[in-house]
Amino acid sequence: MQHTILGGRFTLADGTPLPLSKAIRAGDFVFLSGQLGLDENGRIADGIEAQTRHCLRHIRSLLALAGVELSAVVKATVWLTEVGDFAAFNRVYAEAFADAPPVRSTVVSGLVLPGAKVEIEVIAYAPAA
Repeated sequence: MQHTILGGRFTLADGTPLPLSKAIRAGDFVFLSGQLGLDENGRIADGIEAQTRHCLRHIRSLLALAGVELSAVVKATVWLTEVGDFAAFNRVYAEAFADAPPVRSTVVSGLVLPGAKVEIEVIAYAPAA
């Protein structure tokens, strides 16, 4: 099966390229790499709620490249660095997926980027038109 890279490759704020794609369409599915809470300047936003909102903004933007909306997400995997952030994260996440939340796994672990509190990876069902 062929796949198409969407959104290009990841680069850090300083321009350093990373060896991964932002998103890939494979058949009727769109797979996104984990999205971090980076603001418009490529810096980690302050606090779990702001970071979660930025993650979801990035996800929406990448899904739009595939011609679908957040409602197309069928699976999400979430990493939090602190279990104490779960309730605040969940409030913001619930706003984004109010009608038909996807299946989800949430894990507490460290993240590679210093200061990152949350990372969200999704898979969307996006039948080709």
